[in-house]
Amino acid sequence: QVQLVESGGGLVQAGGSLRLSCAASGVTSSYNGMGWFRQAPGKEREFVAAISWSGGTINYADSVKGRFTTSRDNTKNALYLQMNSLKPEDTAVYYCAATRSYYGLLTLKPAESVYWGQGTQVTVSS
Repeated sequence: QVQLVESGGGLVQAGGSLRLSCAASGVTSSYNGMGWFRQAPGKEREFVAAISWSGGTINYADSVKGRFTTSRDNTKNALYLQMNSLKPEDTAVYYCAATRSYYGLLTLKPAESVYWGQGTQVTVSS
């Protein structure tokens, strides 16, 4: 059974940095898609970043390119999101996600195949 637990959220001033971590149990090499999504108050959940099992394929949302970096350490069953140059519009609950298909993670289809963490709050003050 897959379990994902995020940590590292908090309050930071604009221009600052945070590093999110996701502890993933039950995730094996068959789970090729792992990544991050976020949801701000009153808005729909949106894609942030995705990374394949090997780390050879990575995608970012245009809004975070050049500022956020995702990585994974399969020996530690961990996923990371380094967030630099944070902006107030980055304020959201950030969720870790995992699925067997990398494309499935990008499209969230089928929905029942995607595992989610409980989320961690990131607040960026201006």
